[in-house]
Amino acid sequence: MSSKPLKQIHLAAHFPGVNNTTVWSDPAAGSHIDFDSFIHFAQTAERAKFDFLFLAEGLRLREQGGEIYDLDVVGRPDTFTVLAALAAVTERLGLTGTINSTFNEPYEVARQFATLDHLSEGRAAWNVVTSWDAFTGENFRRGGFLPREDRYSRAQEFLATATELFDSWDGSEISADAATGTFLRDARAGAFAHRGRHFDIEGRFNVPRSPQGRPVVFQAGDSEEGREFAAAGADAIFGRYGTLDAGREFYADVKGRLAGHGRTHDQLKILPAATFVLGDTDAQAREIAHEVRRLQVSGQTAIKYLEHVWNRDLSAYDPDGPLPEIDPRVGENTIALGRASVRQFRDPLATARQWRELARAKNLSIRELVIATTADQTFVGSAATIAESINTLVQADAADGFILVPHITPGGLDGFADSVVPLLQERGVFRTEYEGTTLRDHLGLATPAPAPAAAAAPAPAP
Repeated sequence: MSSKPLKQIHLAAHFPGVNNTTVWSDPAAGSHIDFDSFIHFAQTAERAKFDFLFLAEGLRLREQGGEIYDLDVVGRPDTFTVLAALAAVTERLGLTGTINSTFNEPYEVARQFATLDHLSEGRAAWNVVTSWDAFTGENFRRGGFLPREDRYSRAQEFLATATELFDSWDGSEISADAATGTFLRDARAGAFAHRGRHFDIEGRFNVPRSPQGRPVVFQAGDSEEGREFAAAGADAIFGRYGTLDAGREFYADVKGRLAGHGRTHDQLKILPAATFVLGDTDAQAREIAHEVRRLQVSGQTAIKYLEHVWNRDLSAYDPDGPLPEIDPRVGENTIALGRASVRQFRDPLATARQWRELARAKNLSIRELVIATTADQTFVGSAATIAESINTLVQADAADGFILVPHITPGGLDGFADSVVPLLQERGVFRTEYEGTTLRDHLGLATPAPAPAAAAAPAPAP
């Protein structure tokens, strides 16, 4: 009886800085904007042979009570500018950017990603997201926001339209034959015409086909629509389930949808985000993890987080005291603007009841309760323990790998690269060298051929 072959683990590095998981007050913490921080982080990931670097997106500084607050590290440089610059100081590391489909246009985004793929020689990836609130929309000419059903409808058509643009070149058009004076073999190169509900565009795409054909496509939603969207057209899904049972359930559900879209099991990678705390021993790591959680949830942060549920100004409350006796204020107008976590509390009255029961049972203060009810680190332990945990989850089909989110910028990945990665390599489950040059090579994804329909696209009118 043959045993199941070992799966190869995929690892990526998430540059932190969008939320309070980053401990910016630590003496080891550096800038989230200086390019030196991005260089250090990216080159550490590449030294460790990671698949890619991942940048999240912040389109507006989030507010609470009309003010910018400590749940966010202020500032998020432009994604494309950072990734293009990193392409010049790395050689093999994939470069993944989160770009919104609600407020952008397919032509400009396709042009930017095709350019990045050329500049990086085939290392570009696009995490396709939608925006859910009018608060963020106020920064854009479209303004407002789209209803939930329209957000995914627009995202699907956005991705399909961008794909048509990528595929408007098949890669054979440029001859650059000096002897005959012929530069283009096909004068119709780049011609496209898209007619749809959200986009009605026709013209010429002005970036020739890039090394990967199209960027690797990520999707980050966990809703029914998000899972179906990923199964239909994404190359990887940025998940949030880092435990065995929840991970296996999510993995089986999403992978099980692929056949319905004519796709195979290996055409979609599932990569949850994961935090970690390393120590010389498991006991030391637990002590460090406890201290990190206290730094991540300061007294001020605890009060601000509680306001997400109570939807009231709770600044007069002592974070080391008991929960408010007053009930949450229910309504559409929330005290926290631009914060996706607000949507987690669909029934704030029920949440408040549960939290009060927990606080009474364990004698928890506000701050202790917030620490107890928000996410712990995914992996805590010595290098050997963390390597074992990661490998166990991947071999059990709870994930294909993990997108690691350190709590320190830019050096938070260093210890993992130096101690955990060699142990995974010794097990034979993680590469010791890059075997290919493109991100698709790293992820084991085929380079897509241009869609047949693209070749038949009508030439634009003169």
